[in-house]
Amino acid sequence: MASFIHGIGGLKYDPRKRSLPPELGVLAALVIIIVIFEILNRANGGSFLFNMREAVPALFNQQRLDIILLQVAITGIIALGVTQVIILGGIDLSSGSVVGATAMIAMSFAQTATVNGNPNPSAILGPWALDLPVIVPIIVGLCCGIAAGLINGFFIAYTRIPPFIATLGMMVSARGVARWWSNGQPVSFPTESYASLANGDLLGTVTFGLIRWPGQNPAVIFLLLAVLLFLIMRHTLYGKRSYAIGSNEDAARMSGINVARHKVLVYAMAGMFTAIAAILLTSKNLTAQAGMGVMYELDAIAMAVIGGVSLSGGRGSVFGTVLGAMIFSVILSGFTSIRLDAYYQDMVKGAIIVGAVVFDQWRQRRRAMGA
Repeated sequence: MASFIHGIGGLKYDPRKRSLPPELGVLAALVIIIVIFEILNRANGGSFLFNMREAVPALFNQQRLDIILLQVAITGIIALGVTQVIILGGIDLSSGSVVGATAMIAMSFAQTATVNGNPNPSAILGPWALDLPVIVPIIVGLCCGIAAGLINGFFIAYTRIPPFIATLGMMVSARGVARWWSNGQPVSFPTESYASLANGDLLGTVTFGLIRWPGQNPAVIFLLLAVLLFLIMRHTLYGKRSYAIGSNEDAARMSGINVARHKVLVYAMAGMFTAIAAILLTSKNLTAQAGMGVMYELDAIAMAVIGGVSLSGGRGSVFGTVLGAMIFSVILSGFTSIRLDAYYQDMVKGAIIVGAVVFDQWRQRRRAMGA
């Protein structure tokens, strides 16, 4: 027989209705997926995560682990920003296009003056914008992302148009800006300091050489931003207000929260995270192209939803999004390890996105029935 604990006003607590954190289910799913790919690889005489080469004294396949983390880092940073927006009760379809526009503009301020002793053939803005300090393209890129977020937030908060429409308009406009900026031509040849943003060894610098991880700066920054955002969402007014607005906007407004201003702030934060991803992407690839970031917004939304962030708002966590991003990356890397063609991978990615949304809706109905 279940024991009931009586509270104030005759309310009762039934321990049988206590639910485990949704992140545990996501973590279990990640482990199961890894085991499945390990079995499939073993059947073909290989291994998904473990090192099978006797000449290499290591337990795990370090190259595979690096690829899993690196390929999810850029989109994962965008997913961190999208997570805040979805918790708020909104959506952001513009992040992929904002990546493209920010990449083109930021790289224009990061170009070197000479290439192999000759003038830079792809210089966009003229001699005054060449060989600038690395902080200049970083600030320019961040301003681009934040400006896009502010525009999204303003239209959503003050004109009351649906987030889907506002961010869809930004998606189209930002992609147009990316193509217009250099007439569709790539912007290349950054300075060494800009190239080192993604290709250096940030972990070695932070730990004074105790732990080195060269070439993995995007993964390091992704994890650092995830920890920072986790603390912000869990322990600050910013996070508490985001959850409150996502759960019940009218109640949040009646409690004294400036809902409109907070929406603008959240979308600006999401734009900043998108800008960080764009800067790291151009630094890693040593070039910027107008087509960068295509479909990144859907991948980021999928990572958040797979991680347990509810599309109806008010529920979810940064930790869950990180796990969702890892599931996404493990699946893609696993398909590559078993040599599944790329178009099959896209089909499965689409099925994963739809499945995650269906599961989220089922979870919402189940919670409503148990309320």
